[in-house]
Amino acid sequence: MWSGPRNISTAMMRSWGNRSDTIVVDEPFYAFYLKETGKAHPGAAEIMATGETNWQKVVDQLLAPPSGSGISIFYQKQMTHHLLPQIDWTWLASVTNCFLIRDPAEVICSYLKQNGEPTLEDLGFVQQANIFEFVRKAEGKPPPVVDANDVLRDPEKILRLLCQAIGRPFDQAMLSWPPGLRETDGSWAAHWYQSVARSTGFEAYRERNEVVPDRLQDVHARCREYYEQLYRYRLH
Repeated sequence: MWSGPRNISTAMMRSWGNRSDTIVVDEPFYAFYLKETGKAHPGAAEIMATGETNWQKVVDQLLAPPSGSGISIFYQKQMTHHLLPQIDWTWLASVTNCFLIRDPAEVICSYLKQNGEPTLEDLGFVQQANIFEFVRKAEGKPPPVVDANDVLRDPEKILRLLCQAIGRPFDQAMLSWPPGLRETDGSWAAHWYQSVARSTGFEAYRERNEVVPDRLQDVHARCREYYEQLYRYRLH
């Protein structure tokens, strides 16, 4: 599941992780990304110390068959901006690629509250569109896209459509989950997952009407261009 930051990606991971036939992994390229970029993210030293910083080893782990009794789905929560140019993308042909998008005004305003001033690259929209186009060309058809606001408006409807699109049965367990952190959460969970840790399901949709600051209007315009490219393919 390819998402940019400040989306409902962790809640979506909770949804799939609550299925008895699914195991999950949380942002497996994060340690590699931090090592390569030198970004000063909270807990960066711990993330690099505990995570895999060799991208090829990460790919090998992602392509390994899921283990465990009754496990048939390996759900991978991926950040689009973590897939740096030095990574060979051919492995994408061996997995089912799905895309989680969110209105860029909401992403930018949320980012400003949590992360500081974003660059275009930080927001992941360009990378998401590039990954989508790579997969679309390789498969000869557009891969599944879900919009965060559609999910929040009607989680069951959109999750049923997503399951249908990837040939997996829908499971009612995807609609709610126990509160708290998980062993499968990344070491950064203590910094970012406070809200998700309190959750027991997808939050109800509410109109945000976010206003992007003038200084970021150019970034917003670029992000919206790529967002709308994927939005027209969304499941609804």
